[in-house]
Amino acid sequence: MSAVASLNSKALAQSGRAKSLIDPGALMQIKNLTMRAKAVVEGFTAGLHRSPLHGFSVEFSEYRPYVEGDDPRSLDWKLLARTDRYYIKQYEDETNRRCYIAMDQSRSMAYGSAGYSKAEYARTLAATFAYYLTQQRDAVGLMTCGIGQNEFLPARHRKGHLQHLMRFLDQESEAVQSNIGDAIGELASLSKRRGVVVVISDLLVDPDSLAKPLGYLRGRGHEVLIIRILDPTEITFTLPQSTMLVDMESGREIYVDPDAAKAEYRQRFLEHENKLIDLCHRRAARVVTLATDQPLDGALLELVNRSSTTTSANIVAKKRMDSLPIRAGGD
Repeated sequence: MSAVASLNSKALAQSGRAKSLIDPGALMQIKNLTMRAKAVVEGFTAGLHRSPLHGFSVEFSEYRPYVEGDDPRSLDWKLLARTDRYYIKQYEDETNRRCYIAMDQSRSMAYGSAGYSKAEYARTLAATFAYYLTQQRDAVGLMTCGIGQNEFLPARHRKGHLQHLMRFLDQESEAVQSNIGDAIGELASLSKRRGVVVVISDLLVDPDSLAKPLGYLRGRGHEVLIIRILDPTEITFTLPQSTMLVDMESGREIYVDPDAAKAEYRQRFLEHENKLIDLCHRRAARVVTLATDQPLDGALLELVNRSSTTTSANIVAKKRMDSLPIRAGGD
């Protein structure tokens, strides 16, 4: 079982790379979901020093001298100005991929202590993934879970599909109890071609209920990335005083004395987390815990790491991974 890695966000704030990360609180002030996604993706790609003018499905390989018949649009004019010689930029094509996003919209996702809920953070993250992958010319599909009946949008890459997907994400949820395990199993049967499956959920379920569905996904050849979204108070259990808490999925009220309950809560939290990581390790899936007060760049880096071949941009992404405040395990 992989160890859980927890990085100090204070150290991140002192890092020069942290300046490019977008604060989630500021991001949520943008009402348009597509504009939020665009802001994250453009900041992310700027950090990787990649040119969006050539698309995301190609990687810079090397320069070579210009020869008659080459497309003049491939000339590096800045290099010409410096060297007075004509050079062509060569690129390596990547194969287009398919990505399926399963997003939990159960009642527990409606909780939030930072002015926005886990569900809003998850929608923004799903939109960011969809926007990024569409820019790569990859096919993106979506399944919403925990809304009574799962809704599925097949993976496509064509004109208007991203706008359709964003409208899908913007729909109000009539959330009920989480059925994320059933939804993953259904997604495995609906996804005819293998690709990357991203599960976005708080995973407040019995980890054992995910064992078979994850096995189905892996059996179909999918790469699996699980983004576990939690509110900061769920991680640290910071309550200022004794209070009545309401289970958002069952409606049951519970009186809690934070001083008395904190030790037991932390023990159960870690047991649940370790069980999830162990399950994901056995199913060759990657699980990442992301608090809603952390930038979305960390999850986007994980997607690049999971869905890309080993290219120059992916190598840079891996180097940046260790500087982001995420808790990761499995795989």
